[in-house]
Amino acid sequence: MTKPPADLNLIYGTLNVLVLKALSWEPMHGYAISNWLRERSGGTLDIDDAALYKALHRLEELGAIGSEWGLSDNNRRAKYYRLAPAGRRQLKDGQSAWHTYSLAVTRVLR
Repeated sequence: MTKPPADLNLIYGTLNVLVLKALSWEPMHGYAISNWLRERSGGTLDIDDAALYKALHRLEELGAIGSEWGLSDNNRRAKYYRLAPAGRRQLKDGQSAWHTYSLAVTRVLR
């Protein structure tokens, strides 16, 4: 996998942390993750499906999440993702980095 340009690292990293946070509550399929993020953000975050699934695949390759097939609430086959121990550590580190970054940006914008 090629490394994204430096200015896109924040975007990728942010989406990764958001997905890991969603999965910290319970295993979910992609559509449920997208809904969770939309609901928790008050409708502000509407993640593109392609970006979400790229993030899920990236996190799975990194060993941060695992997956297995199951049935959704409407009896359709869906791939459920769950947080792995490495993902819990990545979430903790990512949350800390995000808080530091957001405080710095807030200081600059004031």
